[in-house]
Amino acid sequence: MTTMQAIKLTQSCQANQLLPTSVARPQVKPGYALVKVKAFGVNESEVTSRKGLSSSDFSYPRILGIEGVGVVEEVATDSQLKVSQQVATMMAGLGRSIDGSYAEYMLVKESYLIPFDSQLPWEILGAVPEMVQTAYGSLTTGLNLAKGETLLIHGGTSTVGLAAAVLAKSMGARVLSTSRKAEKFESLIKYGVDVPILDDSDFVQCVQAAAPEGVDKVLELVGTDVVPQDMAFLKKGGKLCFTGALNNHWTFDQFSPYQIPVGKFFTSYTGGVSDLPSPVLNDILQKIEKGELKLPIAKVYQGLAEVGQAHTNLESGDYLGKHVVVL
Repeated sequence: MTTMQAIKLTQSCQANQLLPTSVARPQVKPGYALVKVKAFGVNESEVTSRKGLSSSDFSYPRILGIEGVGVVEEVATDSQLKVSQQVATMMAGLGRSIDGSYAEYMLVKESYLIPFDSQLPWEILGAVPEMVQTAYGSLTTGLNLAKGETLLIHGGTSTVGLAAAVLAKSMGARVLSTSRKAEKFESLIKYGVDVPILDDSDFVQCVQAAAPEGVDKVLELVGTDVVPQDMAFLKKGGKLCFTGALNNHWTFDQFSPYQIPVGKFFTSYTGGVSDLPSPVLNDILQKIEKGELKLPIAKVYQGLAEVGQAHTNLESGDYLGKHVVVL
């Protein structure tokens, strides 16, 4: 039996218990490709899974990791992929209902792999999949953001919020974005925000002052409890997309459709691999290579042995941007 190193959990644990162990290397089967993992981002959902607090689609034992980048190591007969081809993947049950990227190798359905060609270092590529897919999908599939529109990002210092600011600015939008700490305004501006707004008791008045005629689109990353407040900021015909809940308010209490203001639109985005097609991913990577886009990376870690520290740092809230592990 061929083995590999991976972080495989059999039960909930503390961050310092995330230790690499020897497990069987996956075997290629029809429709799947074996990917040699080069890097992966660390995500809040993986912290939740580690703590045993995930929803029913997660089960133990499990190799964590909902996203990853690497190169194709082995393919099945009649594969459309080539050995050594660079690929990215995210979501689609990875690290939850099937084993994920916290490993030297991962077995992934070919339809869930996005081919790309880039000279960027793996520490940058590892930050891309989930963060960029969620931000890009929210702005396009979710909001249909157009050049010249004004966008409010509520939850702006999250990784998705920062990536959304970068992408929205490149699309020609005016970007308003929030932080609960004024000392993070400089970072918001660095990633393309035109007007940083403090999320405090004066939040409503500050948004109204920044956009007296209202905003065209809202990307909601804070929670369902602030959706009614944030929909009030929209112009007629405006749209709010609910993508995340940083405050863990994921559902509405006694929701009525009449809570949605007349002439305004409410949608949501979960998305997946299909919302980040290969041409789009390659275009974004080329813009990063040229310096036209800059992704928020908090810290880079070397090897599986440092995954526990990455979890600890992510939970601390002291870092802005993506935590990336390079193998």
